[in-house]
Amino acid sequence: LSAVEKIKKPKKRSATIFGYPLSIFFIVVNEFCERFSYYGMRAVLVLYFKYFLKWDEDFATTIYHTFVALCYLTPILGAIVADSWLGKFKTIVYLSIVYTVGQVVMAISAIQDITDTNKDGTPDNMTLHVALSMLGLFLIALGTGGIKPCVAAFGGDQFEDHQEKQRSTFFSIFYLSINAGSLISTLITPILRAQTCGIHIQQECYPLAFGVPAALMVVALIVFIVGSPMYIRNPPQGNIIVKVCKCIGFAVKNRFRHRSSQYPKRDHWMDWAEEKYDKLLIAQVKMALKVLFLYIPLPMFWALFDQQGSRWTFQATTMNGNFATSLSSHQTVNPILILILVPVMDTLIYPLIAKCFNFTPLRRITVGMFLAALAFVAAALLQIQIDKTLPDFPSSTESQVKFINMFEKFSDIGNCFLLQANEDYLTFHNQFTLVLESGQQNTINLANGTRNTIAIIQGSKLGFEKVKTPVLNGFGSDLNVTVRDKVFNFTSNMSEYLSVSHGKAEFMIKDNRESCVYTQELGFGSSYTLIIPSTFTFGEMCSENIKAVMDMKPNSVHMAWQIIQYFLMTTGEVVFSVTGLEFSYSQAPSNMKSVLQAGWLLTVAVGNIIVLIVAEAATLNDQWAEYILFASLLVLVCIIFAIMAYFYTYTDPTKIEAQFDEMEPEEKEKRKNFDMPRKGSAESHKEDRRSSDSSSDDECTKQTKI
Repeated sequence: LSAVEKIKKPKKRSATIFGYPLSIFFIVVNEFCERFSYYGMRAVLVLYFKYFLKWDEDFATTIYHTFVALCYLTPILGAIVADSWLGKFKTIVYLSIVYTVGQVVMAISAIQDITDTNKDGTPDNMTLHVALSMLGLFLIALGTGGIKPCVAAFGGDQFEDHQEKQRSTFFSIFYLSINAGSLISTLITPILRAQTCGIHIQQECYPLAFGVPAALMVVALIVFIVGSPMYIRNPPQGNIIVKVCKCIGFAVKNRFRHRSSQYPKRDHWMDWAEEKYDKLLIAQVKMALKVLFLYIPLPMFWALFDQQGSRWTFQATTMNGNFATSLSSHQTVNPILILILVPVMDTLIYPLIAKCFNFTPLRRITVGMFLAALAFVAAALLQIQIDKTLPDFPSSTESQVKFINMFEKFSDIGNCFLLQANEDYLTFHNQFTLVLESGQQNTINLANGTRNTIAIIQGSKLGFEKVKTPVLNGFGSDLNVTVRDKVFNFTSNMSEYLSVSHGKAEFMIKDNRESCVYTQELGFGSSYTLIIPSTFTFGEMCSENIKAVMDMKPNSVHMAWQIIQYFLMTTGEVVFSVTGLEFSYSQAPSNMKSVLQAGWLLTVAVGNIIVLIVAEAATLNDQWAEYILFASLLVLVCIIFAIMAYFYTYTDPTKIEAQFDEMEPEEKEKRKNFDMPRKGSAESHKEDRRSSDSSSDDECTKQTKI
């Protein structure tokens, strides 16, 4: 069969329900389970890096973003395999198996007992766990990226030409299933992680948090295979990527060889490939290049969008989050809004706008980019309000200190009374000299860029102790202090900081015989030092002897204010991303749909890389200024894209390809040796032929006459 005849070969009819092919329901369920698996694993991935593998936050963040970028770089590989070799169905099945193996390996890597030979709850061979987790992540990135461009395109293949409306609705439902899986998984997986498990020591259960997503990936694979008898499977069109690259390369080379003004111009630079390649392939390449050219500005949108999981999350940690008691609730804001906005847009907003003017796909994408820029403006305005409530931390050349007066009499150090501290941190450069009212002096050196608490205590002689602690024991004997099953470890009567969840915290203070309970209300972001004085006694009124010094005030700006920027960003995502999926499919030639889907996903990877580059290169001290920078860049890109979209002409790939099918077979096969004519010269025409025949390429140039 010729390429056109393969394309036009009638599809087998699939069973329908409510006007939709029955096969797409298996595809939608498969996508839901796969997205549950991916987002569920990703929801706790950074925590796994930090608390299980013991990586610092910067390195954990770098590996996390590298993994996400890889997940969006591999779709081009999946598209090549699907369109050139295996077809979409087999590609999805085979790479889903790789995907499932990766999830299982990740779950195994989180089992501390496999290397905990001394049974202390800590893996003894961390290298093995790191190696397994990196192998698992690589397989996951290969699997999820490889099937990503195929699933949406495979779903679109299930519709016939007269089902354009149903196909458009399918893409909305498809995107809805993605976010439904994301929503449920980001709610459930952190809860699974919070469970305790282990053979020797009960700890946070990362194997369960990774194991459930692995199980969902198994379900996704089974569901997809069960629906196989109903699928319409378009055969792969050959090694189309290589053909396209060779076609483009020949056109560029041929145009360069005949760059002289003596040769007639052609309508399009790709027409210079007509001497060697079919006009159908050239027309398909033109259509693909038109769409890929429009993709160039799109990564900037994803550069802003991806920061929901980084910058905006960090912003939330400086806010009062009483309405969100866990990380999972914060991560579900975006998918919840998507579940609401997708049907609202399709059934209400778009039809209303269509009555006023033609709201084309490219106009929708432009609006989506502008809404994302507005979201970052809202984030910047919110950040300005947050900055007003945050303490002024020391610069890299300064240090700060707060004094706690443990004297038995009044001291004017920092204007603090007995068992109290000065209200604000004092700023010094490197060192300072402390002078008491008794005249005693002591010079103290401080590390630059740090905050310090100094306790002035009375003992056999006056001493100065630098502490970073929530509990200062001046009782004179050993005490056991716990809060919510966490134990304070003391060194020289001073403990280190412990992180305690917000709300009412009960501190249990014990010695060998008695106990005392002290209650302290802890707000988000607050920091306290608890002082147990030498006058402390056990009994009914024991808690009144304990003093709490506030080192840092609780966050006062409510996290609910972030809903504004999330609403703007999510609205922009719905308008931008759903439309982009549909636009990529509708404008793609029949043999390049997965390639263009991969190209769309590739913009996400580039956007993620942009975030890493800007994060490393940025020299802005204020976070709000960085938000404004990103918003300004996106507005600029939005204007450029609007201009590009204005000159874009929508095409119908099916009709264009059908024009070649209508040609007479004998006319399509007619080819004749010819030479590149020069303007007004028959002799030079012959001379050109001799020159062409003797060229080192020894290529026979041909032109189809229609």
